[in-house]
Amino acid sequence: MKELLKLINLSYEVMDQYLFEDVNATVQQGDIIGVIGKNGAGKSTLLQLIIQELIPTKGHIQRMQRDLKIVMVEQETESHSFEDKSPNEIKLLDKWHVPNHDFQQLSGGEKLKARLAKGFSTDADLLLLDEPTNHLDEPSLEYLHTQIKNYKGTVILVSHDRYFLDAVTTKIWSIEGKKLIEHKGNYSSYMDVRKQRRLTQQREYEKQQKMIERIEGQINELTSWSKQAHGQSTKKEGFKEYYRVKAKRMDSQIKSKRKRLEKELEKVKVEPVESEYQVQFSINTNNKVGKRFLEVKNLTKSFEGRTLFKNANFTIQHGEKVAVIGANGSGKTTLLRILVGKESTKGEVWISPSVKIGYLTQEVFDLPLEQTPAQLFHKETFEERGNVQNLMKHLGFIASQWTEPIRNMSMGERVKCKLMAYILEEKDVLILDEPTNHLDLASREQLEDTLAEYNGTLIVVSHDRYFIKKLTNSQLIISNNRIQKQLSDVTPKRDHLEELRLKLETERQEVLGKLSFMTPKDQAYTELDKKFNELTKQISELK
Repeated sequence: MKELLKLINLSYEVMDQYLFEDVNATVQQGDIIGVIGKNGAGKSTLLQLIIQELIPTKGHIQRMQRDLKIVMVEQETESHSFEDKSPNEIKLLDKWHVPNHDFQQLSGGEKLKARLAKGFSTDADLLLLDEPTNHLDEPSLEYLHTQIKNYKGTVILVSHDRYFLDAVTTKIWSIEGKKLIEHKGNYSSYMDVRKQRRLTQQREYEKQQKMIERIEGQINELTSWSKQAHGQSTKKEGFKEYYRVKAKRMDSQIKSKRKRLEKELEKVKVEPVESEYQVQFSINTNNKVGKRFLEVKNLTKSFEGRTLFKNANFTIQHGEKVAVIGANGSGKTTLLRILVGKESTKGEVWISPSVKIGYLTQEVFDLPLEQTPAQLFHKETFEERGNVQNLMKHLGFIASQWTEPIRNMSMGERVKCKLMAYILEEKDVLILDEPTNHLDLASREQLEDTLAEYNGTLIVVSHDRYFIKKLTNSQLIISNNRIQKQLSDVTPKRDHLEELRLKLETERQEVLGKLSFMTPKDQAYTELDKKFNELTKQISELK
């Protein structure tokens, strides 16, 4: 296939720290490349280097044709222009049901779809998509899948969505340990290869360590004999020359053994397998007791002549875990803003006056971007600062980021900064708007586990069905200008096959989540891996 780009010995440094070094990779016409890696690994930075928004510290990117058209759809922007829309863009906006409003009045999903529509309508030779699945409801996700598969150009996308990566990608770029690993195939095939590579590396490392231990043991033994011989050569008259020759011979053998060891390690020195990336944190509450947390009466919200919902009535009890469900643009974020008093409305909203609420918005620009974590989480005592820095370490930050401006952080790291405020404080109620957006897999898994243990009140907006099913026991469903509350186990009637498919996908997601924290050495790994493959086969048979 025709080559479009070459990444040649590419390195990029931020605040005296290399994000990645000596990266080499190729982009071929027709590729759909998925870029994966933990938060802060440099995925978005790599896209910015390709589109020449940033200059590499070392190395370069070679374009194989002068007129190569590259367009990027960023994962978040504060503004977007609807001026000079092409016919193709208008068509895509209509298909994605993006209303003709001011950009700031659109929902998170609508904002993303507006940017995607512009990106796809440019007919670029190379289209860069940074987290294109964030905020999207299921119909929009399926349409994005179709758009990428039918796109005539080449696509590079950053995503943490495993299923989406499996469905669309032909190649994976994985940023691990400041290196880029290139793999032909989708996400699952890469993870299989990665698993085998790590297993082989661990075996070779153990084999090498045994060799080093054996030769070091021989050297230590010879060194001991040499010391004895040197000692004897200065004491016993008549035997001095014998012991001197013996000591010299021992020294020669030691040098020979050490040179042999050095040559063996020069040929191929196997590094130990890097530990799997993990994130750990917990969220506490002051165990607020009582009955009602919130009561809503005759709630109605409209803007620009459009009614989101009217005459809504519902209550939420202390300790309840509630999912807010609805299509993009249905008013989920608006409802959360109403509940925390940030949006005007008609009707009554009563909230227990004694509760402490933590509200996590889906925005990533509402942090003081010029401040550092040291300034944002200012603490007086050494112990308090130590606790915050320890939490940052458990969240996957490196030590130098304590004094690094938040502006330099990835979107996922910014979300983690916002989460830290609620981890450090006891909140009776957490209201979370798309909390898994931008988070890497390990962080999502830990957030799920943490919220499952959280005994306060939870109200969450998310398009992640597995996340919702695991954490919530009731739903506020926004549909047809109404808000209806129902228990999670009371589901509307669906086609039997669709119901079965959803059940299997949820089960598969749970198995994959467990696998992501294991190595092939773990006792349960083989059985879980087999179960994952069986579930995948069953799901594919239902399509």
